[in-house]
Amino acid sequence: MSEAGAGTALWGDITDNSGSNQVIDQLKQNTNHLDILVNNYGEARRGNWENTNTEDWIELYNINTLSIVRLTQGLLPLMGQGGRIINLGTIGSTRPNRVMPHYYAAKGALATLTVSLAKETGPKGITTNLVSPGLIRTPEVEASYLDKAKREGWGNTFEEAEQKIADTYFPNPLGRFATREEVAGIILFLSGPQAAFINGQNIRVDGGAVDIV
Repeated sequence: MSEAGAGTALWGDITDNSGSNQVIDQLKQNTNHLDILVNNYGEARRGNWENTNTEDWIELYNINTLSIVRLTQGLLPLMGQGGRIINLGTIGSTRPNRVMPHYYAAKGALATLTVSLAKETGPKGITTNLVSPGLIRTPEVEASYLDKAKREGWGNTFEEAEQKIADTYFPNPLGRFATREEVAGIILFLSGPQAAFINGQNIRVDGGAVDIV
């Protein structure tokens, strides 16, 4: 869209049709071709089967599923041979918890959507895949779990307590959380030429937490 290494910022509220069209229109004003679409917007919210209502479920479906549908439908006509669509999900679409069922249901729909879309885009030379991380070590996640660790006496820094935190809240053979760079690395790989024959896959970045082959 601009000089190598540079970019053009677009903005709009993709939780409704108007805002999504605003983003799509801005992109079309800058280019008539799109190579890579990474759908990484999403949101989890607290809730369980007893205290969530229909509106809660609809809202998270709108945020985590329909936002991707809107952008994909609007931008797919700009993509051609060699294009890449990468959706960001969660291992919860394969292994949901009993809490936040409205979130996991929406992400489960995203996983199914990705497979359907891959069958649509494949004959056009466009691959579509899903990247599903487990817990990612963001500053917010680190701060939240460090508070828990301090209360349990597991350590005063995240590094000291990470394995115990992982064993308790996110058991996996590597005994830690993913870094943001590790998740981004998978997205970068799927965007490149070496991933040209990977299509319709759910690639979990979870240290082996989900042991399904």
